[in-house]
Amino acid sequence: MNEEIRILAINPGSTSTKIAVYIGTNPVFIQTIRHTTEELAPFDIVTDQFEFRKQLILKELKSADIRLDLIRVVMGRGGLLHPVESGVFEVNQKMLEDLRTCKYGEHASNLGGLIAHDIARSLPDAKAYITNPVVVDELDDLARISGHPLLPRRSIFHALNQKAVARQHAKSILRKYEDLNLIVVHLGGGITVGAHKRGRVVDVNQGLDGDGPFSPERSGTLPVGDLARLCYSGRYKLPQVEKMIKGEGGLVAYLGTNSAYDVEQRAAAGDEKAKLIYDAMAYQVAKEVGSMGAVLKYEIDGILITGGIAHDKYFVNQIISYIHRLAPVHVYPGEDEMKALAMNGLRVVKGNVSAKVYR
Repeated sequence: MNEEIRILAINPGSTSTKIAVYIGTNPVFIQTIRHTTEELAPFDIVTDQFEFRKQLILKELKSADIRLDLIRVVMGRGGLLHPVESGVFEVNQKMLEDLRTCKYGEHASNLGGLIAHDIARSLPDAKAYITNPVVVDELDDLARISGHPLLPRRSIFHALNQKAVARQHAKSILRKYEDLNLIVVHLGGGITVGAHKRGRVVDVNQGLDGDGPFSPERSGTLPVGDLARLCYSGRYKLPQVEKMIKGEGGLVAYLGTNSAYDVEQRAAAGDEKAKLIYDAMAYQVAKEVGSMGAVLKYEIDGILITGGIAHDKYFVNQIISYIHRLAPVHVYPGEDEMKALAMNGLRVVKGNVSAKVYR
C-alpha cells in the first residue's frame, strides 16, 4: 500500500547533513549530523566528502534500527546542475557526472544526488531521485535580460522550499498552485523572492551571489561601478571579493554575525546600528516584493513569507508594514525541506507525477 512506502531523504549542507525517513506521509526518523571545520578540513573539494558523509548517514540509520531493505525511494537534495524545469528527476549517469565534477559549481548539495544514488543501488528495490534543485529555471525571457549580454540574469533560488510552501498554501485555501499568482519570500542565510505565475517562477532574484536584498551572509545587489573600481583597486583579489558578495556580506559585513536572531536581540537592547541594518534588510526585502508585484501586474493572490528568519515577528512585521496593501500576507515560518523531498518522492511512487530525465 502507498501508505507503507518508505522514503529516505538526504539534504547535505555546508556544515551539516540532514536525513529523514518517512513511511508514507509520516516521519519516523529525523536527524541532523553536524560536521566540524576540523572534520571537513582534509577535503579539497566538497565532493571529496562523499564517502565520509555517506558512512555517517549509514551509521545513524543503523543506530536508529532503520531497515534499509524496506526503503523504496532515496531522495537527494538537488545540487548545482545546468538549468532544469521544476519537478522530480531520477538520478542518472549524466547527472552523477555533472555533480561529481562540479561542472556547474561547487556546493554541498551536489552530494545529495551522489549519496542517494549510491545508497539506492545497494538496496533490493529502491530508486534515487532529486527534486526542485536550486537551478530550477522557469524565467520569462524578459526576466533574463540584465542590461549587458555578457551578464544574463540566471535562475538560482530556494526552489525546493518556495515550491513546497506555495503548494502547501494553495492546498490550505482549496486552490491549485497552477491557478494562483503568488509572491514567495524565502528568508534564510540567503534571501530570494519569487514571482510564481500560475505554477511557474517567472522571475526571481539570484540570491546566491549578488542580486536582490542583502541577507545574513550575502551582499545582494551592489552599486556595480563602485564594485568594479574596488575589484581593480589592487587592494583585493578575486577570492576576497567573492567572499564579500557571498559568505562575508550582509549582516556579517556590517555587524560581524550571520545570526539574524543575535542582531534582533542587539537591536532590542538599544544597539542603534544593529537596528538600522536589520531594518534596512527588511526594507530591501519589501522593495523586492514590490518589484515582483509589478512582474505579476499586481494581480496577486497572496504573498507568502517563509524560511528561518520568518520566525522573527519583528522582522516579518517590518516587511508587512511596507507590502500589506499589495495582497494578503501569509507567514509560514521555517523550512521543511525534508518533508518536501519526501512528499515529492511519494508523488512519483504513487503515480501522481512522472520522474523527468536529466539530459
